[in-house]
Amino acid sequence: MSKDTEVDMKDVELNELDQEKLPMTGDGPGAEKNGNLKQKVPEEDVKFTGLSKEELMKVAGTPGWVRTRWVLLVLFWLGWVGMLAGAIVIIVQAPRCKPIPEMNWWNQGPLYQIADLDAFNHDKGIKGVVEVLDSLNQLKVKGLVLGPLHTVQQDQADTLDLVSMDPLVGTDQDLLVLLDKAHKKGISVVLNLTPNPGADPWFSPDHLPKVLDKLRDAAEHWLGMGVDGVQVSGLAAASVSSDWSKFQDVVQGNRTEVDVKKRALIGVVDGQDYSAVSQLLNSSGVDLILSDVLNKANSGIERAKSIHGLVSTQKQSSLAWGLGGSLGNHLASVVEKPELVRLYQLMLFTLPGTPVFNYGDELGLVDQGSTSPKMLWDTEEEEVAEGAVKNETAEAQKTHRLTCRSWFKTLSDLRGKERSLLHGDYFHLHSSSASLAFLRLWDQSERYLTAVNWGSATLTVVLNHTELSLPEQAKVKLSTDPENLAADSSVSLDKLLLGPGQAVLLAFPFA
Repeated sequence: MSKDTEVDMKDVELNELDQEKLPMTGDGPGAEKNGNLKQKVPEEDVKFTGLSKEELMKVAGTPGWVRTRWVLLVLFWLGWVGMLAGAIVIIVQAPRCKPIPEMNWWNQGPLYQIADLDAFNHDKGIKGVVEVLDSLNQLKVKGLVLGPLHTVQQDQADTLDLVSMDPLVGTDQDLLVLLDKAHKKGISVVLNLTPNPGADPWFSPDHLPKVLDKLRDAAEHWLGMGVDGVQVSGLAAASVSSDWSKFQDVVQGNRTEVDVKKRALIGVVDGQDYSAVSQLLNSSGVDLILSDVLNKANSGIERAKSIHGLVSTQKQSSLAWGLGGSLGNHLASVVEKPELVRLYQLMLFTLPGTPVFNYGDELGLVDQGSTSPKMLWDTEEEEVAEGAVKNETAEAQKTHRLTCRSWFKTLSDLRGKERSLLHGDYFHLHSSSASLAFLRLWDQSERYLTAVNWGSATLTVVLNHTELSLPEQAKVKLSTDPENLAADSSVSLDKLLLGPGQAVLLAFPFA
């Protein structure tokens, strides 16, 4: 085939393709008009419109549909009545929530006593307290007991001035600044107005009426500035005076006002047994009483008896617990061994009532004779730089202080959150000459069991109570012996083993 023929064949094929692409319009002379081709695709989805009104009316009257409606109506009301009855049964059979008792500010956290303000923060007086309010707030401290701040010479009643502040401590303006900043952090401020820091808080029985008059005037002055309460020692001697009620009325006179913060009247007694302390609470009318019934001279059995005697006869809101009484001694110096500081912190924080500490007790600070120990504020500092010479003794002491403070902070935080520790009932479970165990529980909240062994030998704590049914096991919440009683581990309550100088806080749920 020649080349011309091949070209012609290609032209024919292209023409045929072009003709296929032409629309069927029939344009041109003599052309036949075929028109556009349209094809209607039937719809596949058919919408259901239901029955018309007329059709429904015809069906509604049929016997079958009437019976069906009645059956559905009866089932609906039976179900509704059944759910209502079930809800009523649940409400009736559900255990009632126990009403929360009245809580005053002095019941909500620990009280922190600062007798020597210069020793507390580098001779800065009241200004030094203001500087460390954030640190105290971290410890969940709810009240500061300051002083005495007034001008007084020991055992000299003629120079007593309860209204004028010692200029070495600060000025009235300094106190106003402290009150403002402390109140913003939820911390109340109480002044220790004990007249005489000497042997007799009231100088002598002959001076008592005159001193009480001065005390009443001083209370009006300081409370007028915004102070939240007054503390006095020697309560047993002062409360029997006929002038005591006048002073009491000045401090507690705002109780009739609505939505007004109550002012606290705190009394301190020494050398009284629990029955005398209980009687004094009733007769003196103080809001809180601090005694030395937990003194180290008392054995575990005596301590347990004192605690039970006070708890069973008095409201928890009136009880305060410390080991120093009015002496102002620090916890580490009062207990048998400084190593037992954390043990006693645990005991004080978990007893019913208000725990009271002196400044530095959160660090295990030790008294130094008659001189007030200097407060240490280096516990948050960084470790010694690499290559620097370390004093091993100083580092060990610093580690001890850090451990005590962290423990104190954890206990204070836990007490403020858990209802069983805040205002739960107290049940004695065990006591011996060197040990104590008790249970705190509130309504349906988690239960807490405290066990302490301040003795020098390992002992088995046998927990017994006629009114309670304890579970077989409990969870370790806090422990001074993490090797044998690790946190969150389970221990058997059948025979609880405690090493010498060890304490544990156990928890188990309401059943």
